[in-house]
Amino acid sequence: MSLYCAQGGPDRELSPSELKDFLSAALDKLGAPKNVLVVPPDKTRLASRAGELTRYAWEYYGESLRAVLPALGTHKAMSADETARMFGNIPRELFRAHNWREDVETIGVVPKEFIYEQSEGKLNYEWPAQVNQLISRGEFDLILSVGQVVPHEVIGMANYNKNILVGAGGPHSINRSHYLGAVYGMERIMGRADNPVRRVLNYAASHFLNNLRIVYVLTVIGRNISGETVVRGLFIGDDSECFHAAAELSFRVNFVLMPKPIRKAVVYLDPTEFHSTWLGNKAIYRTRMAMEDGGELIILAPGVCRFGEDTRIDILIRKYGYHGTDATLAMVEDNADLAADLGAAAHLIHGSSEGRFRITWCPGHLTREEVEEAGFGYGEVSQMTHLYDPAKLQQGRNRVAGEDVYYIENPGLGLWASRDRF
Repeated sequence: MSLYCAQGGPDRELSPSELKDFLSAALDKLGAPKNVLVVPPDKTRLASRAGELTRYAWEYYGESLRAVLPALGTHKAMSADETARMFGNIPRELFRAHNWREDVETIGVVPKEFIYEQSEGKLNYEWPAQVNQLISRGEFDLILSVGQVVPHEVIGMANYNKNILVGAGGPHSINRSHYLGAVYGMERIMGRADNPVRRVLNYAASHFLNNLRIVYVLTVIGRNISGETVVRGLFIGDDSECFHAAAELSFRVNFVLMPKPIRKAVVYLDPTEFHSTWLGNKAIYRTRMAMEDGGELIILAPGVCRFGEDTRIDILIRKYGYHGTDATLAMVEDNADLAADLGAAAHLIHGSSEGRFRITWCPGHLTREEVEEAGFGYGEVSQMTHLYDPAKLQQGRNRVAGEDVYYIENPGLGLWASRDRF
């Protein structure tokens, strides 16, 4: 077990040349593998710099890099334009699209007794460890798992073995892990590297992935004083030491502890990145612990045109809507279709304010009726963008039309919480 690179700090800004040099130095320590697979995130993690690092790995290994498998999870496959934007000139024929319903196999099972213990007695199912068959059967002598460590609603801190077991996982591994996190409580998990969902994945990794040579390439991304996204850290290794070092830095970089709750927040969703509430509800996940009871969260989402990335999940979201934990748990008990898709149920829990504050969605391509039927308030995106102009707002506190407004340019880069809720 080795840590091949640990570079970074809360004020560090790693340049592209440094990223390339540090990655190359780490890869030099791995010998000369002949069959390399890279598993980066997809376009929804564009800021991670994983596209850039994947390109550097391709330049380093050349023909020995046999395939790139973006860890799509339940997201839609990337288009040619999206792939080119994120990964540059890597040959298109190297890319494989992960089909989470069809392309996976179960490589082992975490016993239900362990799930029962981790869920504090709330759940009593086993957890099948599922991965894309390219990972389990591809006979690669090196798998590079690339991605960003950042606070996350399901796993506490994103990435590490989640990239393999969930991002490149199947319906049971995705659904049951998400539901475990939701039932345990998002507020108890977010920003914490050690939690029940992570322990389940660690159990699976130690028991079922130990025959694979997986090296993790993890970034920590923050904003500098000019508001630009920069790389604060790069950590490369083959065990949990790498992840915990990145998670410690991410907590320092990406976590904003508010002295008092936010009365009104405005979150902007880049239309090139966010097309669904499935992704865009990061605006809710990442701010829920910061919002004041009775406050309002306004989500400016000019590119959002659907609820789910997956067609079946889109149907479930439209049918059941975002109504909080108790209502969702009751709907799971009473409805077989939702009970069969626990990941969707978990998302409905995460995407609610639990009745504490108002959520006003301002999507570019969903109607008022669609939004309100899903359980949200509706705002007309052009009117709300005129009032809360992203071009004029700065990250953090602003004064708009006589009221205090807290503006967040990209919710995927952080976690916000008030002292009394964290």
